[in-house]
Amino acid sequence: MTMSTQRVAYPFFATCMLLFALQIIYGFIMGFAHMGFDVLHEWIPFNAARATHTNLLVVWLLTGFMGSAYWIIPEESGAELWNPKLAIAQWASLVVVGVTAIIGFHLNWWEGRKFLEIPRPLDFLVVANVLAFLANIGMTVWKGKRYTTTGLVLLVGLTSAALLYLPGMIWFDSQVLDSYFRWWVVHLWVEGVWELIMGAIMSYLLIKLTGVDREVIEKWLYVIVGLTFVSGILGTGHHYYWIGAPKYWLAVGGLFSALEPLAFLGMALYGVAMARRGGKTPDNRVALMWTVGCGIVSFVGAGLLGFAHTLPQANIWTHGTLVTAMHGHLAFWGAYSMVVLAVISYAMPQMTGRALYRRWTAEWAFWISNSGMLAMTGAFAVAGITQVYLERRVGMDFLAVQQAIEVHFGGLVLAASLFTIGISLYIWDFIGYGLPHPEALAPQPEAPRAALGAK
Repeated sequence: MTMSTQRVAYPFFATCMLLFALQIIYGFIMGFAHMGFDVLHEWIPFNAARATHTNLLVVWLLTGFMGSAYWIIPEESGAELWNPKLAIAQWASLVVVGVTAIIGFHLNWWEGRKFLEIPRPLDFLVVANVLAFLANIGMTVWKGKRYTTTGLVLLVGLTSAALLYLPGMIWFDSQVLDSYFRWWVVHLWVEGVWELIMGAIMSYLLIKLTGVDREVIEKWLYVIVGLTFVSGILGTGHHYYWIGAPKYWLAVGGLFSALEPLAFLGMALYGVAMARRGGKTPDNRVALMWTVGCGIVSFVGAGLLGFAHTLPQANIWTHGTLVTAMHGHLAFWGAYSMVVLAVISYAMPQMTGRALYRRWTAEWAFWISNSGMLAMTGAFAVAGITQVYLERRVGMDFLAVQQAIEVHFGGLVLAASLFTIGISLYIWDFIGYGLPHPEALAPQPEAPRAALGAK
């Protein structure tokens, strides 16, 4: 840890772990409900469980991005965080808004729009919270000793994510217009500006972990930014046709959605190539595993699986089915969850001075959680393909199909149990690190140990 104020990231990381665990719990509630064991329905209806599960995903990832920024920006800028007290106040208000929203979901206080169910009064509190966050990191960059491509791309990505939240707050009586601008938030986040955040975080970690020159890694970052904007923005159109927008969006969206895997392929090659180019294995090998794994799994989940079902010829059958859940789970896990877990794996030893990444639990957490997620993806695929065939080809009633595919959710719950074991090991290690320690404040560059191969 090179800056004392980097410790501000800790409460954000701890909140990530808590919200992630809660998201998994609600995932199990939904899984058992799909199996026909909806025993909590009177207290937690399925729609409340679903809204809580999906919104917890968004909130814990955004919390992770904020924590990552508070860790990375001071170091990249060569300056202490502008206002640490503001950061703590911003974290506290974020927690209050999140808790209020979750309670509201269970009391039917929400807007009812997927991923944006948070009630309108809380929207304004979110905007105020994010403005405080952006002011803090923006002033840190402004007053810093240097400007780096990695730091600036991270700042631009976070600022763009904040700006793209605003269209989702506009009220429209027309369902078409409302859905149109809702996709500006949902799609342009996850397949647009969030990729900038992901690319910047990967860039930072690869610079720290591989020993490759910053100039080389940041040139790759420019390529990723270009691919993201070319494919992600117009790729949003593959949603528009289904909400009543003109028919030409079906072709435009399908074409550019087909190009989106290139961005994720670039990230995968970027991670693997930089790790090999470094020619060394860093002391914190687990952080590198999460970083490179992020590039690879995001290509499979967000890239290939997205391509497989968003082309118009396939999407006409798969749209709105469990095939989407198949793609969504592996995409969010690979592209964003893994990069947040990579930052935490790198930062916690630096903050606490404890090298728990050397314990067996750290690597087992990586392999078990990824195995569980791949198994969950397979279970969703089988259930989704069965649903498409029975419901949209054979013509069976929706509820009859849901009953027919209950058996597949048994496999999903088993896979989710494996995934939960892996995440439990990760959280156990996180707790073991304890609180940040003042004596950890010292420049601690990664010390390469063993050669992997020639440069």
